Amino acid sequence: MGPIAGGLLGTWAPAFGILPVLGGTTPTLDPWRGLLAAPGLGKAVALSVGTGLVATLASFGIALWFCAAWHGTRTFAASRRLLAPLLALPHAAFAIGLAFLMAPSGWVVRALSPWATGWSFPPDLASVNDPWGVALVLGLVVKETPFLMLMMVAALGQTPADKALTIARTLGYGPVMAWIKGVLPLVHAQIRLPVYAVLAFSLSVVDVALILGPTAPPTLAVLVLRWFSDPDLALRYQAAAGACLQLILVAAVVAGWRLAEVVVSRLSRGWLVSGRRGGAGLGARVASAGSMAAILAIAVGSSAGLALWSVASRWRFPDLLPGGWTLETWTRALPALSGPAWTTLTVGLAATGVALALVLGCLENEQRSGSRPSARGLWLLYLPLLVPQIGFLFGTQVLLVAAGLDGGWTALVWSHLLFVLPYVFLTLADPYRALDERYARSAACLGASPARVFLRVKLPLLLRPVLIAAAIGFSVSVAQYLPTQFAGAGRLPTLTTEAVGLAAGADRRLIGVYGFAQAAPPLAGFALAALLPGLIARARRIGRMGGRA
Repeated sequence: MGPIAGGLLGTWAPAFGILPVLGGTTPTLDPWRGLLAAPGLGKAVALSVGTGLVATLASFGIALWFCAAWHGTRTFAASRRLLAPLLALPHAAFAIGLAFLMAPSGWVVRALSPWATGWSFPPDLASVNDPWGVALVLGLVVKETPFLMLMMVAALGQTPADKALTIARTLGYGPVMAWIKGVLPLVHAQIRLPVYAVLAFSLSVVDVALILGPTAPPTLAVLVLRWFSDPDLALRYQAAAGACLQLILVAAVVAGWRLAEVVVSRLSRGWLVSGRRGGAGLGARVASAGSMAAILAIAVGSSAGLALWSVASRWRFPDLLPGGWTLETWTRALPALSGPAWTTLTVGLAATGVALALVLGCLENEQRSGSRPSARGLWLLYLPLLVPQIGFLFGTQVLLVAAGLDGGWTALVWSHLLFVLPYVFLTLADPYRALDERYARSAACLGASPARVFLRVKLPLLLRPVLIAAAIGFSVSVAQYLPTQFAGAGRLPTLTTEAVGLAAGADRRLIGVYGFAQAAPPLAGFALAALLPGLIARARRIGRMGGRA
């Protein structure tokens, strides 16, 4: 809680005029007056609330209905394997690819032109950066639905979901109704925090909103970032007040969501025990499968768009594919890419390594001491995901400047670690706790010390979950935009900051290069996590055979 508490203090103090480095020593409400008088503030707040709520409702609904309709089937198991790599695709890279897909001259329009639309030139349509935030909502839904679904799968593993579903089906309930009435009440409490995290993120996202969201005015988080980045230092006070408003907004909406949960829970009690058993659920299966297939298709199409634009020499509208191919854009961009790529890799590996060490130590201590984290402990774990980044990162930058650490590599790793650690813990906790204790007990009976049991028994058995957690943690680090902007102070650019900075440019080939370069390291990490366990197991078998020979 220390960094977040310090960051909030360093943000709230300037919001009331206290920022000694800029001469602010007397409390005042002038920052709030300036904030309330800012043009477009009301529209920015409405956009943030509207897009955040719609995106969260859609993501939660799709994930919920898919689990209800397909739980226990081969399709459900296959979807888990297909959706997991979507988490590796950074938000900024995906948003750029989605913009290539949805733009008036994008792949969707090209596929329909001119034979279906009659368009020989790109239409004058605001399909990206539209004033209602439709593109932003779509981008958030595609990225957040896989996360919520995987959190639901993890919650199902901690409850007697299969037993409850079997009992409900035995009583004559249809598959979807059995899941909603028998399983959802068991898992809802465990997925509440992930839903709140998605809601907080959707309300305050910056990088995706910069690429896909409205511009005049933008969402509140983007508007506040503009004030923080303005050459006029006096706007820092107004920006701090805006960051506080963003925090208040997120807290209010999350509280409203919680109130809605209570109301829905009470109103649905009669329906839950009404005895209505539902039908075969064919409509729910078709709709949920279609939604999940659309999400997968959009993600694949966005990634393919990045790759194609990065090697296209010419791509005239309405051609579906480029008219020529070249690596010239990559050749020109590589010298400038090397520095951000090196920073991205070193910071990501360091933050992931530290997070893995902390999480493994915490989980091992759980088993040795026989303790488990309480609900309060989970709230602390989710705190960096629940507090909007724009609401406290300026304050952490103020503290880093005071300590002389801003713009340094260590500060950048630390800022990424705040967000990498929760994801690594959430990914690794369930597999670690589910490991059969008899392995460790047998090794201890043979005289192995606790440290030897951990290193020689537990870690080899948990190699695949550890590698997957590392891949997810690395992808989270690569995707960080605001922490890099604030902690790096502009002196340590990464692939993400460069890609977002170029996203508003006109050279799609260069944007494609940076977007694809940003997406490549996390995807490579997931590929290694999938391949290494098999290769290591094969090497061990060969080694044992050689030893016997």
